[in-house]
Amino acid sequence: MGLGELPSGTVTFLFTDLEGSTRLWEEHPDAMRAALARHDEILRNAVEGHGGHVVKTTGDGLHAVFATAHDAVLTAVEAQRALGEEPWPLPEPFRVRIGVHTGEAEIRDGDYYGSAVNRAARVSAAAHGGQIVVSHATEEVARDHLDGIDLVDLGEHLLRDLARPERIFQVRAEGLARKFPPLRTLDTLPGNVPRQATSFVGREDDVAGVAKTLREVSLVTLTGVGGVGKTRLAVEVAAELQPHQRDGSWIVELAAADSD
Repeated sequence: MGLGELPSGTVTFLFTDLEGSTRLWEEHPDAMRAALARHDEILRNAVEGHGGHVVKTTGDGLHAVFATAHDAVLTAVEAQRALGEEPWPLPEPFRVRIGVHTGEAEIRDGDYYGSAVNRAARVSAAAHGGQIVVSHATEEVARDHLDGIDLVDLGEHLLRDLARPERIFQVRAEGLARKFPPLRTLDTLPGNVPRQATSFVGREDDVAGVAKTLREVSLVTLTGVGGVGKTRLAVEVAAELQPHQRDGSWIVELAAADSD
């Protein structure tokens, strides 16, 4: 594999996301500009220092790929330690969640596609700020190459849009926080959002747009003719935001309500 060439075949994906970034941007916009630049620098240095490749940035996070699973885990540990030691110019430190998954994916136009990428993103979304979690596939191939790093079994969990449950492990190492709330998964989150039997293909931009608006205002009304998919869109948005709501997401049916 040449310099700058993305690895192919079975690879390991690493996703990061900054917890509470929307609130921090609202409350401390000037400090966030400098802090986020430093956040990006720390993550990129860790990825490149272990032979990884930054595929792209994702909002206030990063998507990277590695030829070996243990390099991805070592990157995550190094990044969390550096983030924890950084004197952030904010009233609170940055708390970044990191998820790692190993699998096969297709490369197209400098990006990766396929179920392994989706599973990696969902594994990452289950974590809390400051936490590193890995999938069972990553645990199996990385465990014997991680001196001084433990992978603690957190059990099987249901992840949004994925038919098969995932066994998730927490990475524990010196200098990392050890105690976190239960993972943000469908079997631990409060709420009554139904699990959909089919994927919501082709409307990802609609879901992202409504979710973004709901982070900025307290009420969004979806309008349209009957059968256009308003209810399904609302359910998908509720599921998307559920991990980020302290009290979860709830569906309240008002069809039977009258004006009395």
